[in-house]
Amino acid sequence: MSRKEHDMWQRLQAIQAQLAQVQQSLEETEVEASAGGAVRVVMTARPRLKTITISPEAVDPKDVEMLQDMIIAALNDALEKVRALQMEKLLSLAGGLGLSGLVPEG
Repeated sequence: MSRKEHDMWQRLQAIQAQLAQVQQSLEETEVEASAGGAVRVVMTARPRLKTITISPEAVDPKDVEMLQDMIIAALNDALEKVRALQMEKLLSLAGGLGLSGLVPEG
């Protein structure tokens, strides 16, 4: 194996290790979102849903549709937060690896 190949192999191993660290960080990071103060969701930034909390006042048998809409809104808000956090972590990793030129500025 040439020196150049060896250096490339070491760089790939370093990238793999850093990606594993980012994935672990995302698994441990929690995001929270709520809708109308009546529905709250917590999920990891991986994403994996951890909890849904529904206020008793939000449970109206005559208006199940509103509760469903609040659950969807809270989940979608949490997922948007997860996407933003994932992008932040990946951009940070790309910049740290000297790949910032590959990432569009915006």
